[in-house]
Amino acid sequence: MIHQYNQRLEKIEAVLRTYLPGMPDAAWGESVFSLDPETLAPELMAPLTMPGYDLVQCGGKRWRPLLMTLVCESMGGGERSLPLTPLVEFAHNASLIHDDIEDNSDERRGQPATHIRYGIDTAINSGAFLYFLPLACVTDWDATPEQKGMVYQLWGESMRRLHLGQSIDITWHRDPACVPSLEHYDLMCRLKTGSLAWLAVALGLVAALTSSEKRTPLIKKWGQAAEKLGMGFQILDDVKNLTTGNPGKRRGDDVVEGKKSLPVLLYLHERPEQGEWFSSCFAEARKAGIDAPLVNELIDRLAESGVLTKAEARGRTLINEAREAFSGIQRNSGEMYGELSRLFDFIGGAYA
Repeated sequence: MIHQYNQRLEKIEAVLRTYLPGMPDAAWGESVFSLDPETLAPELMAPLTMPGYDLVQCGGKRWRPLLMTLVCESMGGGERSLPLTPLVEFAHNASLIHDDIEDNSDERRGQPATHIRYGIDTAINSGAFLYFLPLACVTDWDATPEQKGMVYQLWGESMRRLHLGQSIDITWHRDPACVPSLEHYDLMCRLKTGSLAWLAVALGLVAALTSSEKRTPLIKKWGQAAEKLGMGFQILDDVKNLTTGNPGKRRGDDVVEGKKSLPVLLYLHERPEQGEWFSSCFAEARKAGIDAPLVNELIDRLAESGVLTKAEARGRTLINEAREAFSGIQRNSGEMYGELSRLFDFIGGAYA
């Protein structure tokens, strides 16, 4: 992450370690589980916490909690949203654990995927725990009952949307012949990836503004913009998978997973006669793995057709549209709008 955010990132990491320590102690267990600390030996809790801890500590861009804190600061809330960091970051990592199981992925962030390292049963349980663990931070948060209630409501809505998006995506990649519409792709991406960006903005506003009359229209406007930011991020991430490869993952593993990314859909909508061949490629790649010759042949066809360039342009357009929606912050604080704008630059620039 660019150096301008180092101080904020250090504080974000400190909050994450507080709620998900490397080796939980009895005090942490009492706080999280409301059980007698004498019964909570660390070795009983570690199998639940360590898989998620390992994944979180392996890296990640942390742009979602940064977005949340910057929105809160821009609206005069200072660091009031910082304690809510786990709600967006742990949920994101939980989705990665489950996504890797669902996609049969071997690697994540340059390490064996959680289910490879710890087993599928432990990974499923620890991933689910990461969705619910962040609610402990709401209990501890120094805020009004109304604000806490709103956080619970927003979190629940975001989690339901995220899982609907993932369900749609799974349905598509389980059927090699399925070619969803571009409109349905936008909806899937908005739900699966945009939901946590939406949550980040909404939490930042709830933390900063006690008046529901002031924050409700901003949650709607900037939440929709954040969904576009998440969509743009996902599209650029998918393009990179088919070009240079994503950090910590192998180039083209989306083909093995049968992922109906935007470049693939653009190609098939422009050349529907190629649908049967693409279906055979996905099926063969799933059987033979990433080293199957058809994987590179499929990627080459995408590159030669120009759809990778078109998809990348679409991703950057969405990020720029999101940036424009946030320009209203400049009326309150030009400095803070600059901070947000640089974050958008980073999200787009990471895929330059």
